[in-house]
Amino acid sequence: MKIYLVGGAVRDKLLGIPCKDKDWVVVGESPESMLAAGFDQVGTEFPVFLHPISKEEYALARTERKSGRGYKGFEVITDKSVSLEDDLSRRDLTINAIAETTDGVIIDPFDGQGDLKRKLLIHISDAFIEDPLRVLRVAKFAARLAPLGFSIANETKSLMQKIAINGELRDLTAERVWQEISDGLNSQRPDVFISVLQTCGALEMILPEIAILFNIPRNLKSTKSTSCGTNTLKSLRRARELGADLPTIFGALLYNVGKHIDTNQKSNLKLIEKITKRLRVPKDCQQVAVLVNAHQKTLLRANTLNAMELLQFIDSLDAKRRPERLEKFFLACRANVIDSVKSSESFLAQTELIQTLVEKINGINWKTALNDHNERSRAVFISEKKLSIISDHIAQHT
Repeated sequence: MKIYLVGGAVRDKLLGIPCKDKDWVVVGESPESMLAAGFDQVGTEFPVFLHPISKEEYALARTERKSGRGYKGFEVITDKSVSLEDDLSRRDLTINAIAETTDGVIIDPFDGQGDLKRKLLIHISDAFIEDPLRVLRVAKFAARLAPLGFSIANETKSLMQKIAINGELRDLTAERVWQEISDGLNSQRPDVFISVLQTCGALEMILPEIAILFNIPRNLKSTKSTSCGTNTLKSLRRARELGADLPTIFGALLYNVGKHIDTNQKSNLKLIEKITKRLRVPKDCQQVAVLVNAHQKTLLRANTLNAMELLQFIDSLDAKRRPERLEKFFLACRANVIDSVKSSESFLAQTELIQTLVEKINGINWKTALNDHNERSRAVFISEKKLSIISDHIAQHT
């Protein structure tokens, strides 16, 4: 059985960076011989098997022939005659088309090692254009490898633009698009991921609500103002530098959405709902995005609010039941607003106020406090008690 380590595992090994998963290609075998050797078949679109002990994926060497639109529009060929080079030639980038034998010998028919040294993301052949998913994948690799100085070859950028123009990006399933978006936002440079998609025209197909922000000045009164899109890129980079997770970064991404269309908060939130439904975004990401879009402005003026307004704001954050979500909200807002030491100090003062009030409210033993109240009066008592805590805090600090 001829077995080769392929793809990202080899690439990352050569770059000296950790690799989470290993993918293997098997040449000269059939589904029947793999099953006979004790492997478990898991692939439906093409033969992929799990190793009986390691549970790593082993795929039969295959070639693909374009037969329809979209990334599923391919005829897959996996007979025993398919060679390792045939299999590697169908991959997207040269750096992802390097294989290694079980003895550690590198097989590199497309000079992927040379492109690793040149820090270049470049396609293997013009067949690159046949799979629209590759636009998202290249953007993801650009974001992941940006800290190492990698860039996309101009000729590859040109093919990405052609894919965006031909409209096949619209044929991608929501689940697959979100998977690539989440990977890109979770990368070392989420701002690079969005910037690459914007530059090649793909962002308009996938996230038009974000793409349009690059045409909207952040400050409508200034002719020298940067765009809302550029500001969003800065927020994404800061969020990553602050150690934000995916829901937090997604919240930073969607903060400016819709604000050029309508100042009505409900309209903005409906637009976010439309985006998250279209892409089938997980609930935790959706919730943080809604919180940031709806409440960041209120947070930034927290010290100007009266006791009742502060109570309403804290209740709207659901801070008692969702403390971890509150932290994500604060972090996303911090990424969005910190442009200077002055703004940083102001922001920290606002968040400290809210955190202090939340801690005081959560510090009450509500079970004991509610013993003498019936169900109907409990809600009134809780509200009055919270209001009293907030009022006392304001009185002590003014």
